Amino acid sequence: MRDLLRHAWLVLRKDLVLEWRARTAFLSTLVFTVLVLLVFNFGRDPTAVAPLDLAPSVLWVTFTFAAMLALNRAFQLELENQALDGLLLTPMSRSSLYLGKFGANLAFVTVVEAVALPLFAIFFNVPVLPRLGPLAAVTLLATIGFVAVGTLFSAMVIRTRFAELLLPVLLLPFMIPPLVWAVQTTAKLFAGRPLSEMEGWLRLLAAYDIVFVALATLLFPATVSE
Repeated sequence: MRDLLRHAWLVLRKDLVLEWRARTAFLSTLVFTVLVLLVFNFGRDPTAVAPLDLAPSVLWVTFTFAAMLALNRAFQLELENQALDGLLLTPMSRSSLYLGKFGANLAFVTVVEAVALPLFAIFFNVPVLPRLGPLAAVTLLATIGFVAVGTLFSAMVIRTRFAELLLPVLLLPFMIPPLVWAVQTTAKLFAGRPLSEMEGWLRLLAAYDIVFVALATLLFPATVSE
């Protein structure tokens, strides 16, 4: 277990250091996120739909697009000079490789969401600060689930010809449950409802995370062996 976590940390640190040096993926994802928010902001009619009614759906559509764009580049670096084959030949466990990639993707998507949230609050005039703690918890729970599945599918399609198209097709059906639960919870948060009304959704999100992180960790070695 100690070696598993140590090797996973090495992979995670490697990905984050490379991204920090280049920052191309982060900047492109951030620009895309801002553009999505701008389109939603100027495309809505404030007299027809109240901002609080539209805000939860807009927020999670934005997060979903940003996450997909980030997951598409999860294994791109490893394609160069057959770096992925080199990683697989090391004595490191393939589960460590998955956990490291999962951690790096989760950190990357979380940073983008943290930057996008204030912009969302400004564009839609939503009082985020009073609900920041519960909203951050819901966002993290939902993000863990679809990043776990997305990291597995990203490794599965990376060697295919149309990886950018296949990943959303495979991932979207698995993203629907956590997104529905997250949107429902966020809507209740923005409406000022008590946390007791959201316990069911939060438990479902936590259960989804546990199940799919465990399944993806178990399936990843077979996925990269094919």
